[in-house]
Amino acid sequence: MPTHIIFLVLFAALLHASWNALLRGGADRLWSMTVMCMAIAVTCVIAAAFMAPPAIESWGYGVLSALLHVGYNLFLVRSYRVGDLGQIYPISRGSSPALITLGAAVFAGERIAPGELLGIALVSGGIISLAFSGRRLSVPSLPYALGTGCFIAAYSVVDGIGARLSGAPLAYTVWMCALWGVMMPAVYIGLRDARSLLRLRPGTLAAVVGGLVSLLAYAIVIYAMNEAPLGAVSALRETSVLFAMLIGYFFLGETLTARRVLACVVIAGGILIIG
Repeated sequence: MPTHIIFLVLFAALLHASWNALLRGGADRLWSMTVMCMAIAVTCVIAAAFMAPPAIESWGYGVLSALLHVGYNLFLVRSYRVGDLGQIYPISRGSSPALITLGAAVFAGERIAPGELLGIALVSGGIISLAFSGRRLSVPSLPYALGTGCFIAAYSVVDGIGARLSGAPLAYTVWMCALWGVMMPAVYIGLRDARSLLRLRPGTLAAVVGGLVSLLAYAIVIYAMNEAPLGAVSALRETSVLFAMLIGYFFLGETLTARRVLACVVIAGGILIIG
């Protein structure tokens, strides 16, 4: 994998961990996530006005991805109701690289080198180990965390294929995210009401910034998936758990144990093998 792609994806990982920390620290996470999506929608609609649309062959993938992103949002919000950032984030992110590698092989015809496969296994294993307490994986919202990982894998493979068919990965990202950003407020209104969504709250600015950060992070990832194998890009992206662990320790009062430090060493080894 080219060096510049590695550094871009690691930067996207830092951005991703940052907006997840913002979401986990919020009082009303469904509202925060929806405001983030609204910020994404407004930004993407403006950007789309200055871009040619992606190739029509990619439109179906864009619609499917937007639907999968909404499911991902709902599962992630539900996971954070009772789980810590240091538990939910590793499980949801760590379970996806292996699933993406399998999906890319089945649906995109990708073949990954044995060395990169080993790197992906180390990254995924190291990430998931961060969620263990002793020898037990005790996470109250484990089904939702694993479901989040499945949504991540599904939309990543769909977007990887869609971006390649689009002929313009950036335009594909903008159009897909605009659709996703419109769907999420509609879901929120269906679950609650429009009045509570549009009311200004103390966390509004943070949610808007989080949405813009998440948009930039995913645009980088889709570009990288257009240039490198989907599974390898995903494994590098999920190193965001390292940043999430540090953010949780320094800003959210979560613990940092020797086991977690050892897991970080394993993850770093996987990154070196992939690179």
